[in-house]
Amino acid sequence: MDIKIYPDPVLFEDCEEVSVINDDFIAKVNEMIETMRNADGIGLAAPQIGILGRFFVCLDFSTEERVDSLVLINPVITEKKGRVESKEGCLSIPGFYEYVYRYEEIEVKALDLKGKEIVYCPTGLQSVVFQHEYDHLDGILFPERMNSITKDIFMKKINKEFK
Repeated sequence: MDIKIYPDPVLFEDCEEVSVINDDFIAKVNEMIETMRNADGIGLAAPQIGILGRFFVCLDFSTEERVDSLVLINPVITEKKGRVESKEGCLSIPGFYEYVYRYEEIEVKALDLKGKEIVYCPTGLQSVVFQHEYDHLDGILFPERMNSITKDIFMKKINKEFK
């Protein structure tokens, strides 16, 4: 799968809920996980590969090895607590990183690959990754989470690079 690079218009689109979880969908998800890992990423949302569906994959940070991946289908953030600052990057804006504020703890309801609802309560880095990928589903890239001065400087740099 090819990862869409800024300023590809698909990155700014709202995604639609996934209505069918079948073998074809699961194959796409597995290919997304492979694409994310091959790119040394920690998360990848559907629009980043040109699919306007509300789902994303990411590494599972619950173990040190980070060998497992999580799949969140039609995620909804239901609770938000605290504030944390972390340096973020994005596979769709390669080579650029900046500090962004996120919620430290969130609660997310989503479907798994069997269509079963799961509730996640991530903290720290897992919470940040969930929020970053969740933003992609609403056409939001991480520079939108920066303060206005930092965002202006950052956008000038990436617009120069990705003309």
